[in-house]
Amino acid sequence: MSTPSIGYLYAAILLAAGFVFVIIATSLANLLAPHDRTKEKLQTYESGETPIGSARVQYPLGFYIFALLFVAFDVDIVFIIAWAIIFKQLSLFGFFEIFFFIVVLVLGLVYAWRKGVTRWI
Repeated sequence: MSTPSIGYLYAAILLAAGFVFVIIATSLANLLAPHDRTKEKLQTYESGETPIGSARVQYPLGFYIFALLFVAFDVDIVFIIAWAIIFKQLSLFGFFEIFFFIVVLVLGLVYAWRKGVTRWI
């Protein structure tokens, strides 16, 4: 066997061992865990407080869109940091590439702002 084939064999063994471990652990948990349904077990738990009212509250769609904007801009910061680390190697092409990237981000933010997504109420 050559060296690359041995690497694939090790990876396959590790993958199979992972699957076997997950199946065994899940099966044991299902066998050993108590399954009795008590009133306390079925009650909604929220930081040790007794819940008041229904847990089914409908949030405005704007909250979800605002959260998606946050995640999108958070991920973009990761790209900008990675770009800043290798900035000297990229020269002028890298500068214009990130400039275009930031312009697209700003246009997206302006669009969201005009649609009223950034307003809470």
